[in-house]
Amino acid sequence: MSDATIRSMFIAPSLLAANFTRLGEETMRINRTGADWLHLDIMDGHFVPNISFGPAVVKALRPLSKLIFDVHLMCAKPGILLEPFAQAGADRMTIHLELGAPVGSLIWKIRSLGKQVGLAINPPTSMSGLEPHLERVDSVLIMTVNPGFGGQEFITECLTKIQQAAAWRDKLGLRYRIAVDGGIHCNTAASCAAAGADTFISGTGLFEHKNLKAAVARMRKRVEAGAAE
Repeated sequence: MSDATIRSMFIAPSLLAANFTRLGEETMRINRTGADWLHLDIMDGHFVPNISFGPAVVKALRPLSKLIFDVHLMCAKPGILLEPFAQAGADRMTIHLELGAPVGSLIWKIRSLGKQVGLAINPPTSMSGLEPHLERVDSVLIMTVNPGFGGQEFITECLTKIQQAAAWRDKLGLRYRIAVDGGIHCNTAASCAAAGADTFISGTGLFEHKNLKAAVARMRKRVEAGAAE
């Protein structure tokens, strides 16, 4: 039995695909789905061309949910945002490998704030840069689209990155989660699970369904089946 078959499969609806005029209600709707995390994409208009949420939004939503708040910092200067998001109620903070030399100190800073650490990698970036950081992170986020906008098509070539992250985890005896984000719906999520992913961030793939609870349950069933293949 592979490690993937015995790890819990986590579903994380992404608030980027929610109705922005009703974020409080959407957060409470996510609470009722049985999801594991609430994913919040933080975009600064520099690292990616779009702009989304800030710490004030996280702070406003925090009293409405007991879910893990998974904050994905697609930002050119995440260092100035770590304390504000920690204070606002983030549980996990993910930074990007593409930031280069500052990654090591940013990981240390997130840890010093008592938060869990994620490290994300974009589709064009070589996996080799991840390896030196693996022992110090709680999750590796494989972007399966180029970040910045929701609703993009899944990039199939990213499956090999998931397989590499899973192989390193097994070889090194580590326990980091392998998350995927971008174009994730039931079919692509199942393929990612078969490759070794265990955490599935989905915006449009979940919110396009009127019954969000049923959509989360359906995705969970598919990824559990995919991991067992």
